[in-house]
This record gives sequence, C-alpha cells and structure tokens, in this order.
Amino acid sequence: MVGIKPTDVAPSATIKFFGAGAAACLADLITFPLDTAKVRLQIQGEGVVAQGPGAVRYKGVFGTITTMVRTEGARSLYNGLVAGLQRQMSFASVRIGLYDSMKMFYTRGSDNAGVVVRLMAGCTTGAMAVAFAQPTDVVKVRFQAQVRLDDGGRRYNGTMDAYRTIAREEGVRGLWKGCMPNITRNAIVNCAELVTYDIIKELILKYNLMTDNLPCHFTAAFAAGFCTTVVASPVDVVKTRFMNSEPGRYDSAVRCALTMFRKEGPSAFYKGFVPSFLRMGSWNVVMFVSYEQIKRAMTQTQQSWEAPF
Repeated sequence: MVGIKPTDVAPSATIKFFGAGAAACLADLITFPLDTAKVRLQIQGEGVVAQGPGAVRYKGVFGTITTMVRTEGARSLYNGLVAGLQRQMSFASVRIGLYDSMKMFYTRGSDNAGVVVRLMAGCTTGAMAVAFAQPTDVVKVRFQAQVRLDDGGRRYNGTMDAYRTIAREEGVRGLWKGCMPNITRNAIVNCAELVTYDIIKELILKYNLMTDNLPCHFTAAFAAGFCTTVVASPVDVVKTRFMNSEPGRYDSAVRCALTMFRKEGPSAFYKGFVPSFLRMGSWNVVMFVSYEQIKRAMTQTQQSWEAPF
C-alpha cells in the first residue's frame, strides 16, 4: 500500500500477510450479522415457486436481522462464524497481504505501479486466495443460509460436520462448488477494493488533503467499499445461490445466472445490495484501519527486537 514515508521502514511481506488476516478476522467479527442478512436476502426467491409466496420472509437488512432473531435466536446471526474466520485468515492473508508483493513482482521491483499493474496484482491475489480457501467459503455460505427445521434440527451440526457431510454427500468437488464464479468475484472484489483504496489513499496524500493516519484510511476504505459493492454484487449473488444450491439444481454458475434472470428479472442480481454495502463499507473501514495500525505496530515491535541494546 502507498503512504510509507522515506524515513519509515516498510513492513515486511510476512507482517503484511499475518496483519491482513488478523485485521480481516476483526472486521468479520464486527460485521458478520450484516453478512448473514445479505446471504439470506440473496437466496430469497429460490424457493418461491416450490413453496409458494409465503416463502418470502425477509424485508430489508434490519427486517431480516429482526426476523432471524425472533424466529431462530440471536446466535443465528453468527451462523458460520468459525468457517468465516477460517476463510478470512486464508483469503485475506493472500489477497490483501500479498498484494504489494505481487505489484513488485509485476513491476520487477519498481515502486512505480500503474493502474494496469495494480489490476493485474489484484486479480492474481484474488484468484490465489480462492485456490487456497474455497471450502471455507462454501461452508460459511451454507451455515449462513440454513434455517432451523420444524423439528429443531439443522442441515449441519458444526463446522467440521459441514466439511465431512459435504465431502461425503457431494464428493470433494462439493467443497469447491462455485469455485469459478468465486474466482471471478474475488478478482473483481480485489480490483475494486484494493486498487480503489490504493489510488484514493495515494491521491489524498499526494495533494496533502490528509496525513497518512486514521481519517485518510477511513475515507479511502469507505470509498473502496462502495465501489466494490456496486461492481461485485451481481457476481456475489450468483456465487451465493450456486454454492447454497442442492446437488443437481444448477449445472453451472452461468445456468444459475440465466435462471435468476428469467424467473426474477435483472433486479435479482442486486438482491441484498443495502446489507452488502453496509457490510462491505463497514468491513472495509474496520479492516483497512486495523490493517494499517497492525502493520505499524508489528513493524515497530520488529524494529525494537532487532535494535541493539
């Protein structure tokens, strides 16, 4: 990321890797209920034909949260949290923590990275993250989407049970369901999120609008969250529907998208937009602000250890 002064010691790749994972986990802990509400709104409409109009139960982000608390208990808002944290430690560590290293790779060590290089770096780390952590995303979405059955039972009894059940019933490929739409989504998210944050922060510092501190990080992160939501929502909805579907419902992500368009219209691709923005905006603010502070703290700690007594 930009913003390192000439006299500062740049954080190492290791610090960025672990710092990104830690910051992303903190952001997930704070914003997870919004993400769960987003998933419920995105999958709403899948069962309308089979279950009748009464199947539509959620209206708006806060209405969704209220309905879930009333019918399933407050803990339902954190369904899939364990898998979500596992996902962030692997996803964010790669897609965010290795972003600067990938920029340096494409520029062959130069600090002058243009927009094209930044987009390439964002696409690369986004795709790499999916390759490492797709099973955690599948389990997270399944947990967030599951509703308590009439007999009080659930689709999965725990995180490890979900991994085992999916592998047993759908094969190992089931854990990688939706991998291609997720690679597409992560490439788009990374480009919109990291490149937007990088460029806005760079412009703020270039024109001395703010110093490289919390207000600057907050502004750049909020703008990045909005841009990411607008660009990535259609792919995100398709990804969620496809990964949550029972075996055989859709033969591909493209078929899922076409079915959505035919049955629900273009607006289906922006279902859950408000919770997506609330979640993405707040997630970006918490993550990037935390990430910047964690990097500085870890770098200072490393310097103090290495300094002679």
